[in-house]
Amino acid sequence: MSMVIAKAQITDVPQIHRLINKFASRGELLARALSEIYENVRDFSVARDGEEIVACAALHINWSNLAEIRSLAVLEKKQNQKIGTQVMKICLEEANNIGISTIFCLTYKPHFFEKIGFRMVDKSELPQKVWTDCYRCPKFPECDEVAMIWPPDALINSISMTPGGHH
Repeated sequence: MSMVIAKAQITDVPQIHRLINKFASRGELLARALSEIYENVRDFSVARDGEEIVACAALHINWSNLAEIRSLAVLEKKQNQKIGTQVMKICLEEANNIGISTIFCLTYKPHFFEKIGFRMVDKSELPQKVWTDCYRCPKFPECDEVAMIWPPDALINSISMTPGGHH
């Protein structure tokens, strides 16, 4: 069976939910409610091996020029096969296609994101609006994730969080 990388379909949601929450149960991702994944299914790209979802990632738009990569997960048996990179590529292409200039993530796997071209930044550089999900995290306010941005030369502090803002 060949691997297919594509935008998620509504029928993928239960598998995406299980995949994300498998890693969340180990404290490696933020848990997502099934209803939240249904509401945001358009954010997700997936890797399918036959009928099985083996990887997912979401591109969540925060503002006119800022989006977050979230809920990146790859089944253990499929890790180290560049599947996560392929799913990320779909997210980055989508951001480019709709005009999003800066993407950030909060991660426990900075090495993976560095290979794609992200660079580490201090969490204090992220605009406060991006912390919406953090209030739901059991680790808030003692976040131990690494903040990263793409492209690497992006200046987060210069991103305007006012309507119609530009950087």
